[in-house]
Amino acid sequence: MSDARSPDDIEAPPQHPLAILRKLGPGLIIAASIVGSGELIMTTLTGAQAGMTLLWLIIIGCMVKVFAQIEIGRYTLASGKPTLTALAEVPGPRIEGRGNWLVWYWFVMWFLSIGQLGGIAGGVGQTLSIAMPLTQQGADYQRWIAAKSAESIEQAIEKRSRTAAKPIDLAQGATASKLGSDYLARYSKDGKSPPPAPLDDRLWAIPIAIGTSILLLVGRYQTIQTVATLLVAIFTFVTVGNVLHIQRLPDWRITPSQWIEGFSFRFSPAGQQEAGWSAIAMALSTLGIIGVGAAELVQYPYWCLEKGYARWTGPNDGTPEWTQRARGWLRVMRWDAWASMLIYTIATIAFYLLGAAILHRAQLNPSGSELIQTLMVMYEPLFASWAPIFFLIGAFAILYSTFFVANASHARTFADGMAVVGWIPDSTADRDRWVRWLSGLFPLLCLAIYWVLPKPVLLVFLSGLAQAIMLPMLFAAAAFFRYRRTPPQLRPSILWDVGLWISGLVMVAIGVSSLISNLMNWKH
Repeated sequence: MSDARSPDDIEAPPQHPLAILRKLGPGLIIAASIVGSGELIMTTLTGAQAGMTLLWLIIIGCMVKVFAQIEIGRYTLASGKPTLTALAEVPGPRIEGRGNWLVWYWFVMWFLSIGQLGGIAGGVGQTLSIAMPLTQQGADYQRWIAAKSAESIEQAIEKRSRTAAKPIDLAQGATASKLGSDYLARYSKDGKSPPPAPLDDRLWAIPIAIGTSILLLVGRYQTIQTVATLLVAIFTFVTVGNVLHIQRLPDWRITPSQWIEGFSFRFSPAGQQEAGWSAIAMALSTLGIIGVGAAELVQYPYWCLEKGYARWTGPNDGTPEWTQRARGWLRVMRWDAWASMLIYTIATIAFYLLGAAILHRAQLNPSGSELIQTLMVMYEPLFASWAPIFFLIGAFAILYSTFFVANASHARTFADGMAVVGWIPDSTADRDRWVRWLSGLFPLLCLAIYWVLPKPVLLVFLSGLAQAIMLPMLFAAAAFFRYRRTPPQLRPSILWDVGLWISGLVMVAIGVSSLISNLMNWKH
């Protein structure tokens, strides 16, 4: 796609910090998408499995990919080309007019990412089914799971604090056992085999998907996203507050020795290497999603284009004025990317610490239809009976904001991809028309996937693996843009190049180790 920007759109970049802050936006949109399934589900599960051991790896995963994000954005700002159009220029196997190896793999990753959004739709459905069960089986199931979770927490507390003269009170456990027996007797066909899962979460996912489809079709994105971002901020504030508060609780506080363990650069706790492999596999898959994952690295330039960074820079006419404008808007984009990194890194650390401090000690490892109900247990130490209200409101906001923004992003990337491989004409009008229709279609596709495969953790895990594998590919693209496509006037400093290569090496390590680790798990 040629640079179709008009000189009439040119705008001088802001110089003062407050003026720059008013021009931020794409990174905040991406942050609203990022602080979702990766943090609430995968990061928390990694903390539940590994304890404090992998904290260092989670922080690195959040921070290092920003260099590649900005480098890809730099080329979009200079050229006016969206990401997949730019990726089609990277050397390697290609079919003329049908894309190249990077674009082809992106379609594979997109398919699994849509599966991930199906899992998120199910997570939203689970959240609503806890608050308002739609069937009697769903209500009975939620009471049983809540009792099981409460039992695990109580036993964890007493195990850490009891003396020989103080036996464990299993009254709660008896309640959980009775509820489980009653549930099995009522809903199992033979009274022994596991009954089919309640349909409540899938039923709730129907209005969620249809409502999102309508909202995206009519274009009411900005209002919805503003509300979603506000709710995400509130939930992140509550989560960080919970982490700070558990430091006052003897049973759950994180000790100095545990903080040291979190930065010991080990992959498993001492003496638990075998158990550590499961946590490592989960962590490596998590690194593909948390922070700016491969999907967000691809999506970020589209939002930069819609915000106007490239349009305000104008076409490259080789003049000093263009260079000054481009450098100014590049500075704004860097502020935007680093500000969003700060937001999602704080949120990610908070989720990991809650998983390590509470779920790991309580030996809870949530999965399947128990996921949201078990994660809600994290908030019991702080809010007690208020925990469900705080958690469910926040979980809905954070999961739905991801579902909403990611579907909007996928519509833009997929429309661009169809133009690159020749499925639709390469024109702005055709792309815009397809963006609107795909925005309405994709939420319904996510719903269908979840009905067929109602396993949110598995769906998120597979997407994380696919994104982890694509990270080295995107670093290769970022390096190509840096050394073969970036105009000489916009080339960064040597110090920036060092950061980019460190980022690239970590991205390669994530991709290779994720593949090896998961192949080993599959073999065993």
